[in-house]
Amino acid sequence: MKVVFHEEFYQVYTSDPAAEPGRMEAIVAAIEPQVEFVAAEPAAEEEIAAVHTVEHIARIRQIGLYDIAALAAGGAAQAAAIGLTEPCFALIRPPGHHASAGSCWGFCYFNNMAVAIASLKQAGRIETAYILDFDLHFGDGTVNILERRNYVGIHNPGAHERKAYLWEVAEELSRCRADIIGVSAGFDNHRQDWGGLLTTEDYFEMGRMVRAAARRNRAGCFAVLEGGYNHDVLGRNVLALINGMSV
Repeated sequence: MKVVFHEEFYQVYTSDPAAEPGRMEAIVAAIEPQVEFVAAEPAAEEEIAAVHTVEHIARIRQIGLYDIAALAAGGAAQAAAIGLTEPCFALIRPPGHHASAGSCWGFCYFNNMAVAIASLKQAGRIETAYILDFDLHFGDGTVNILERRNYVGIHNPGAHERKAYLWEVAEELSRCRADIIGVSAGFDNHRQDWGGLLTTEDYFEMGRMVRAAARRNRAGCFAVLEGGYNHDVLGRNVLALINGMSV
């Protein structure tokens, strides 16, 4: 599978857990033997402005995080474009699903998923999209930006028991109808991470379900990194998702 990445993502740009040293290195070490890396390129400001206000973009520039956030958004857009023809993963940071049009929190600055989906729509490459966000935390920014755009369906699983969670994901994916399926892939709900719920094998299974739904829809699929903070298991979890989406 192609993985969109850039060495700039090794940069420790803030003191929050998403930017911790060693986080990206742990993922790269786990997946490198099995993937093809594609160099990320920054999103154009017009792409970012399609989902964020001018004032918000100016604030991110003022705090010195525009360049790394734009690179993450651009990497997501590249993964979405590649995903139209083959599954793709964007190994990017900062994460994005808590960034709304005019505000952000939770280690996020620009909404990478929203930039990616909007870029495909504006280019006329899709009519409809579906987003599965299995991060531990509700992707409020993605919902705030995209929910009212009638071409996007979004689901954040809410079950608190493992088997029920997987059943919920399976049921939602069985109903989705879209030209592209995007996954906001947060791995912080793993048993050895903050959420303490899912196993590494569950990420493989969700990846397999996403690919099956994409095939059924004759659609594309891609995923972007969101949360996941236990470096000891994060790489294995990302690899499990990649392998599931590659089936």
